[in-house]
Amino acid sequence: MSIEEFIKNLTKEDLDKINEEFAKRENQKPSYQYSKIKDIDLKKLFEIKRIFDKSIFNNWFKNNINLNKKIILFLEELLEKEENYIKIYKEEDLKIKFITPILNKINFRAEELRDFYEEKLFYEAENFIFNGTTDFLISKGLKFPEKPYFFIQEFKKSVEHSDPEPQLLAELISAVELNNWKTIKGAYIIGAIWNFVILEKLGKNKYQYFVSENFDSSKIEDLKEIYRNLLFVKQEIIEMVKRGE
Repeated sequence: MSIEEFIKNLTKEDLDKINEEFAKRENQKPSYQYSKIKDIDLKKLFEIKRIFDKSIFNNWFKNNINLNKKIILFLEELLEKEENYIKIYKEEDLKIKFITPILNKINFRAEELRDFYEEKLFYEAENFIFNGTTDFLISKGLKFPEKPYFFIQEFKKSVEHSDPEPQLLAELISAVELNNWKTIKGAYIIGAIWNFVILEKLGKNKYQYFVSENFDSSKIEDLKEIYRNLLFVKQEIIEMVKRGE
């Protein structure tokens, strides 16, 4: 049967169904995956601006947390073992060999709280959808993440394949909206370098964010600071959970 004959044989009911399907596709919301989203995508969806003011990190970084000798020895031994490999590891190697031992040592597990790896996150807004798999998050919930508090994005050795900053921002925006918060913290990792991030919601589809100085985890003093910063996050989240936030 030719195309012309096929079209002639279509009933009005057939045409209505076809038109309905086309309408559905035209009205379908665009969907963005966290692992692939770029700065240009965020600019299309939001009014979002980076603010160059490091003082916002003072309360976080200038904490009074002291590391005991056992923790310092753990970090020194881990770094001695891995420092020559941190910058050349592939993503999974970096995660398993270097990052995960640090996160496990901090131990984010509490009564209603734990860390999750490779978890799905879904956020649907009026005109778009964010979805995909997160690298690492701390959340309420034991079997499934129920309320995300903090994200670490992209255990990559470089930005040659994708930029972790917009990916982290998309995750933070999702969490702020899902939790009905005004601010949230996160971090992203590129090889040895850690950057911490604070995102603030200013209004509907309007955000600003701050990116910290570089922390080089191949240097012991920076690694200690990274550890302290993560401990601060753990304590802060535990207090938030106690307050019912």
